[in-house]
Amino acid sequence: MNISVIIPTYNGMRHLPKLFEILQKQTISFELVVIDSSSTDGTGEFVKSYADKLITIRQSEFDHGGTRTIAAKEASGDILIFLTQDALPKDTQSLAKLLKAFEKNGVVAAYGRQLPHSDASLFAQHLRAFNYTNNSYIRSFKDSKQYGLKTAFLSDSFSAYKKSAVANAGWFQEGTIFGEDMHLVARLLLEGGKVAYVAEAMVYHSHNYSVLEDFQRYFDTGVFHARQSWLIEKFGKAEGEGRRYVQSELNSLLSNGAYLRIPEFFLRNAMKLLGYKLGKNYEKLPRALAVALSMHKSWWKRWA
Repeated sequence: MNISVIIPTYNGMRHLPKLFEILQKQTISFELVVIDSSSTDGTGEFVKSYADKLITIRQSEFDHGGTRTIAAKEASGDILIFLTQDALPKDTQSLAKLLKAFEKNGVVAAYGRQLPHSDASLFAQHLRAFNYTNNSYIRSFKDSKQYGLKTAFLSDSFSAYKKSAVANAGWFQEGTIFGEDMHLVARLLLEGGKVAYVAEAMVYHSHNYSVLEDFQRYFDTGVFHARQSWLIEKFGKAEGEGRRYVQSELNSLLSNGAYLRIPEFFLRNAMKLLGYKLGKNYEKLPRALAVALSMHKSWWKRWA
C-alpha cells in the first residue's frame, strides 16, 4: 500500500519538532502532507524540511472537514493517515499497527488508542481511559442496534482511511463545527463499510480542559447534533453512555482518593449538560451569545 500521513497545522512549533522526530523513526514509508493555516510562529518554514507536500491556506479558510479534504485530494497514498499536530505516536510502530486494520475484510476506516500526557489531570486521564480501552474491535452499521451513535465514533487525531472509500463517500463534510470524522464514518458505515479500533496503535494526546472549556466543547457538540440530526435518526442515541461515563468518572476520583475534586466533578458535569442542551437549541439564542458560548468561534463567521 502507498501511505500518506496528513497533518493540519497552525502555530505548531510547540509540538512539531518532537512529532516529526518520532515520525522519521516509524517502521513504514510514507508521504508526509502538511496543510498549514498560515502560521505565524515559523511552522511553515520548519515543515519545509520534512514535508513532501506543504499546502498553505489562509487562517480564515480553515475548516475541519474542508481542510482535510484539500489535503486528502493532494495526497498520493491509497491509505490516508491523519494526525493532529499535538498527537505524538507512542513508539516507532504506531503507524504500522494502525495499518494492520486494513488487512480485515471490509474495513475502510480505523483509529488508534489515545493515551493521556504525563501532565494530564485526573479528568483528562479518565476521559482517555473511558473512550480508548484496551480492547480492539471492528464495527459495522448493524452494531448501531447495540451501540447507537457510538458505532460511528472515530477521532482524526489518529485515524486512517482508504482514500477510495473517502472519495466515493464524497470526502469530508464542509461546514461542521467539528465532528468531521464521525460525519464521514457514519456515511461509510451506511454504505456498508466497517470501522476498526486498534488498541495496540497508540499516541499520546490529551487536553486539560477547564470547566468553561468543557462547557464550550459540549455546547459545540449540541450544535453539531442539532445541525446533523440525521446521525441520531439513523444510528440512534448512545443509550446510557452519558450515565456510564459520569459514574465511571466518579469511581475514578474515589479510587484515586481525590475527594477534594468531587465538588468540581459535580460542577463540571452540570456545565457539560447545560452546554449540550443550549447547543442543541442554539437557534433560539441570540447569535452573539451563541458565539460567546462556543469553543470554535471562527466557525460562526462562515457557516452559521
